[in-house]
Amino acid sequence: MSAYCVIYGFLNNHELVREFQPATPLPQTSFQFRKCDAKRYDRVSRASIATMSEATKGSQGNSSGTSKGSSSLITKPANLECKDLEEYLKSRPPEVLEKLYNYPAICLAVYRELPEIARQFVIRILFVEQPIPQAVVSSWATQVCAKENTSVSQVLTELGVWRSAAYPGGLAAWELCPTFKKNLKIALLGGGRPWSMSNALDPDQKSRDIEFLDTYAMSRWRCVLHYMVGAGSSKGMEGEGISPDAVRILLHANLMKRDETDGSPVITRQGFQFLLLDTQAQVWHFMLQYLDTCEARGLSLPECLSMLFQLSFSTLGRDYSSEGLSPGLLTFLQHLREFGLVYQRKRKEGRFYPTRLAHNITSKNASHATTLAQDQESNATKDKGYIIVETNYRVYAYTDSNLQVALLGLFTELLYRFPNLVVGVLTRDSVRQAFRGGITAEQIISYLEQHAHPTMLTVEQAINSKSSLPPTVVDQIKLWENERNRFTYTEGVVYNQFLSQADFITLRDYAQSIGVMIWQNERIRTMVVTKNGHDDVKKFWKRYSKGGS
Repeated sequence: MSAYCVIYGFLNNHELVREFQPATPLPQTSFQFRKCDAKRYDRVSRASIATMSEATKGSQGNSSGTSKGSSSLITKPANLECKDLEEYLKSRPPEVLEKLYNYPAICLAVYRELPEIARQFVIRILFVEQPIPQAVVSSWATQVCAKENTSVSQVLTELGVWRSAAYPGGLAAWELCPTFKKNLKIALLGGGRPWSMSNALDPDQKSRDIEFLDTYAMSRWRCVLHYMVGAGSSKGMEGEGISPDAVRILLHANLMKRDETDGSPVITRQGFQFLLLDTQAQVWHFMLQYLDTCEARGLSLPECLSMLFQLSFSTLGRDYSSEGLSPGLLTFLQHLREFGLVYQRKRKEGRFYPTRLAHNITSKNASHATTLAQDQESNATKDKGYIIVETNYRVYAYTDSNLQVALLGLFTELLYRFPNLVVGVLTRDSVRQAFRGGITAEQIISYLEQHAHPTMLTVEQAINSKSSLPPTVVDQIKLWENERNRFTYTEGVVYNQFLSQADFITLRDYAQSIGVMIWQNERIRTMVVTKNGHDDVKKFWKRYSKGGS
């Protein structure tokens, strides 16, 4: 009997089965089960589905023979994973966290980004020299907050901020990590070694104000974004080029990749999603990718991360000394200068100015960092929003920025361009082209809402709408996305080749009773259960087979 691979999906609520006949025969068995793995399939774009291969082996018997197949690995479209500080530190090994917590600036940044209840717990036991029973810590929060208490305890444990310890009498207790405890005290109370950029400086004769620093920061950062969208090759809007180091980071982060034909960098699916993030999220994700390459550059990850957090605690508009920095940190400072996180007139000058990009890089409450690019892009009006979307799907963007025009071109069909106005239209083809690039409907809607003109906000607020966009436009964008998602695939295990109808009905009824059934067809004696429920169904069948033999 020949084996076949089955992909199960649902198209407009109608069951669909696709069968692929391989040439490899299988031995006769009472039934066989194989894992199936599939991905979403776009019929319009004809995206390919890899045929699933399996290596089967079985044994012959009366009614208990099985044929197992290895699950095929079908590559799913990768999405951009934006980690915040907490998620980034959780992904680090414990020994790396121990090294990071040797720096007071890192400990202070971690403490600042902890949930509010977690900060309360840490500060209450910071000066206690013995472990605190876990029951006592739990009593600090009411029963209403029991779930939050458990979640906070897990976060502090995963971050290595505290750890379980023994308490006299055998009670479970918590104690702060000694390294974190020591350096957090230094950060809060003073003492320890001075921060690397704390040397005294003479007054700067050519000091820079905050407005200049904001303009400089966004000018440098736009060079990176311009390079990604190809709006000026390797030159920014001011004609400044992107550094080879930044290109390497874009390639390392898979925001861009080498074209197979000419080897030139081209934007990827993750790169499209990256462009629609707010500025703060973009810079933080970019710097995380940079930190991943620190060891390859011969730089120390703890030193670089500590300096990055020192910049986030700095005073905007004030200059700082670079005299006490190590050679590795001086190299890191020049890279930050290229990305727009610091301003320095000359490489050998002993002072630099942190910009707003570095100042708000990790703060969850730095909402004004999102509007930095908007404030800098609007030339005359200084308004936050510049996009008007009409019910006929026309999009009017009051901007002369090449970058913003290129971003709109990702999901709109541009019609006209004037000195300070761009006109486009949201079409099915333009939006689906964005979907194929990895952009989602929610990202498009969020971008248009985020940059909506104040006039649109006023009109929609008057009718208490949840969105600043016309409802017809929002619904249509979501419908265009749903067209691509008509197939819903579920990873599961196929059971077939039952020797009797009674065996099939018994196993089917059991799978339905425990809620793991995905699909079944009594006529062909075939059923599919979820991957997680496979073990339970398999164990039941073995018990049933032994009892019936």
